[in-house]
Amino acid sequence: MKRSSLPGFALWVLAAACGGGDKPASDSGAAAVGEAGPIARESSAAPGDSASPCPRTGRWAVCSLEKRLEQAGFVPRKGGEPPQRSGLSVKPQAYTLGRAYLEVFIYPDEAAMKRDLAGLDTTVVAPRGGKNDWGMPPRFIRSENLIAVFLTSNEQQSERLTLAVTAGPPQP
Repeated sequence: MKRSSLPGFALWVLAAACGGGDKPASDSGAAAVGEAGPIARESSAAPGDSASPCPRTGRWAVCSLEKRLEQAGFVPRKGGEPPQRSGLSVKPQAYTLGRAYLEVFIYPDEAAMKRDLAGLDTTVVAPRGGKNDWGMPPRFIRSENLIAVFLTSNEQQSERLTLAVTAGPPQP
């Protein structure tokens, strides 16, 4: 009786597909599209390089936030000139995300953000004892040097935005 070589061939294909060949993993094409691929290609400049369009400093910047929003499936459109908000010392960036509205306050560092945060009532996003001027219950989000206020009635969209932002800024 002749033995079939099909099981041996299938095992060889599986091993080759998993990188079990002679090449080291760092040389394989699979490694280029693996976990480190997109992160390594996000910025062609070295970390902290000011020539980069969006440096990976470990702090939020407008460009890194916009990129994260797009990666989360949002289509951010810059809104008009938002007013200066009471209790928040930096000027916000405004976006519409479909039918939702987002204002983002990006501070130079986390310490500056915490100074404003100390005087805020985060349930209404106003100075302690103040009232809600947002027109609806705001979703308050903070991460590193960023405070975001999201206005939407869509809980799924709110959760998606919260997860995208609280994952943190791109690290060096």
